[in-house]
Amino acid sequence: MTQPLSLKPDYKGPQLPQYATRPDTHVTIRGLTKAFAGQPLYTDLNLDLPRGKIVSIFGPNGCGKSTLMNMIAGLIPVDKGDILFDGKTLAQTTIGYVFQNYRDALFPWMSARSNIAYPLVRNGMSKAEVNARVDELTQMFDIRFDLKRYPYELSGGQQQTVCIMRALATRPEVMFLDEPFSALDFEMTLFIRDKLQEVQLATGVTMLIVSHDLEDAVFLADEILLLTRRPTQVAEIVPFDLPRPRGSEIMSHPEFIRVKAHTLEVFKREMAL
Repeated sequence: MTQPLSLKPDYKGPQLPQYATRPDTHVTIRGLTKAFAGQPLYTDLNLDLPRGKIVSIFGPNGCGKSTLMNMIAGLIPVDKGDILFDGKTLAQTTIGYVFQNYRDALFPWMSARSNIAYPLVRNGMSKAEVNARVDELTQMFDIRFDLKRYPYELSGGQQQTVCIMRALATRPEVMFLDEPFSALDFEMTLFIRDKLQEVQLATGVTMLIVSHDLEDAVFLADEILLLTRRPTQVAEIVPFDLPRPRGSEIMSHPEFIRVKAHTLEVFKREMAL
């Protein structure tokens, strides 16, 4: 008769691969490979993303910026390769995600407050704990509109703010933002920029941002991850070291101008190939 499988009390699951990384690495990507309709997009991509920093992904249209982020976030399956978070799997990691289309990302039958609370309720938190966390986020973002209103009653900027608050509700280790400013006016862009910086400084959360706008890509980033045309590889990783919080005045700072110009030069070089 077959004996039942007996696990030792200290069994912690399958052994995960160990990789040599730079000391500040949070997300480790090794051998990442992805193709669509037989056409390679990424082949054997290796990348280390730093802990507690903001990394912007920038590159030519169609190079797979959002696809890369969505593979890291587990929304798109990889064909081959490993993605680890502090040596852990995605299932062992708390993440937050802000989708590009905020109008479709929010539940229209729920109030803004209930949308923010949704992941906390799903995690089984008590009503008191949920209310305390939502109140904390409300204070952090200095919310002055009525969270009892439904998404369709809010402006685009207010809806995006709710999306970001919801993504932060579970205190994520890594936060993903897909084009967070693409549908915002300039006033709301400045507001969201300020709040994301405040959140990052207060929590140390690692952020990964996809942007199609060069200024946005540089403004918030500690590192700009520049991608090539397909088949996509890393063209260059450009550091940007100006301290936070950064206001709109940094756009005239010599270092901002230098990094933006260099990033544009690399982008133009890749477009010409």
